[in-house]
Amino acid sequence: MWLFVFFDLPTETRKERKAATNFRNLLLKDGFSMFQYSIYLRGCSSRENAEVHEKRVRKRLPEYGKVGILRITDKQFGMMKLFFGTKPTKLPEGPKQLEMF
Repeated sequence: MWLFVFFDLPTETRKERKAATNFRNLLLKDGFSMFQYSIYLRGCSSRENAEVHEKRVRKRLPEYGKVGILRITDKQFGMMKLFFGTKPTKLPEGPKQLEMF
């Protein structure tokens, strides 16, 4: 399962820039990777794990701005096509499956 966080936060004042930076840093500390400047994604091993990270993001929402959270399956994520210019590129790798002996 993949968790996407999309956001559009105001950055006109110093306080707003600090809130936006703190929100981005929270996402990075929670294991998200920057997909585009205002889009972060995280691979989750299960639906329950995705719920934990979603709740964590929701607890730290900035006072102003727009934030969207989207969950998609590995299969849906694998069907995405990415391009840099006209050249296709590889998708980021998902989380590794835990192996038990």
